[in-house]
Amino acid sequence: MITAMRQRYWLLYPVWILVCAALFFAMRGREDPSRRPGRILSNDAAVRALAILHRPGYEAVHVAGESNRWIVLCDRVPHTGLRDAVIVELDAVSGRLFTIRQPIRR
Repeated sequence: MITAMRQRYWLLYPVWILVCAALFFAMRGREDPSRRPGRILSNDAAVRALAILHRPGYEAVHVAGESNRWIVLCDRVPHTGLRDAVIVELDAVSGRLFTIRQPIRR
């Protein structure tokens, strides 16, 4: 059974909302603490891979990270079922190109 809220606690909810909003605005633009320092973001890796690829009509389909590199799978739009796919491997710190290769099919 839900009981009625006591009169003295009604102000707690708007104060909590204001605290959360203030923390939200104070924390925006901060680095993500779960991300290792010095690495570029996966979204940035996808944008950089497409810029390096210079093939019109391609988009980043998937981005996977290893210890020191981002692996970006790019495919033609509309998607070709990996028939025209390309893998771009980038350095996770600087974003420089390691290699461009075809996917390995097993």
